[in-house]
Amino acid sequence: MTETLRTDGDRSVLRMERRFRHSRDKVWRALTEPDQMERWFPARAEFEAVAGSDVRYDDGSGPQVDGQVTEATPGRVLAFTWSSELLRFELHDDGDGCRLEFTHVFDDHHGAASYASGWELCFVGLDQLLAGAPVVDASPSAAQHDAYVDRFGLGIGAADTVDGVPRVRLERQLTAPADVAWPIIERLAAAPADGVVERDEPKALAYTAADGARARWELGEGTGHGARLVLTVTGDAAADPVWSDRVADLARQLRG
Repeated sequence: MTETLRTDGDRSVLRMERRFRHSRDKVWRALTEPDQMERWFPARAEFEAVAGSDVRYDDGSGPQVDGQVTEATPGRVLAFTWSSELLRFELHDDGDGCRLEFTHVFDDHHGAASYASGWELCFVGLDQLLAGAPVVDASPSAAQHDAYVDRFGLGIGAADTVDGVPRVRLERQLTAPADVAWPIIERLAAAPADGVVERDEPKALAYTAADGARARWELGEGTGHGARLVLTVTGDAAADPVWSDRVADLARQLRG
């Protein structure tokens, strides 16, 4: 199993490889036939494997056109869009089976761990389908998700300056909703009672810390099943690793 994440301009490119002990033709049918595809893919998708064809998705709310086939070489290459995202599948003969090279291009860089852990389970389902076994419906574990956060370096903050004052921004996709994460954030923030300037439970907490840094924890809509955290710290102590340690500690506690 191999997974990599890179940036291409302002977009992120996730690449994954999987080997299946089945022929290219058999895997191709599982990639293109709606009745097979819906058993392992995140939604039912209907399309002709011809470049330019519309893709109709149905996630349970009814089919609607939200994509287009951009590339199709029968038995070998299939690429299509899903809203603003691009999914590309390329098959290669590999001994008595075949190798799948999968690429996902998207905008939400910090959602990459959610995408990777989700696709990991999709490909497990695809393998089960190909083997004629029951396809087990499962959700990624917090441990799977956070392993990709570490592998892709998504826990590293972005530093800059505002009017000459240091600032660090830490963004992380969480594995639990805001109401679950909020009590832990309040404990980790250790905000002085007289330093709080904003409290909007469970969305935002801003305060001046004991070391003089100005911190703001914000929870918003995320990718997957959890909230998205953005922690912004401004001041001379912004680069103190204690802030990234607190975010990492939050993730560990959410894993349980």
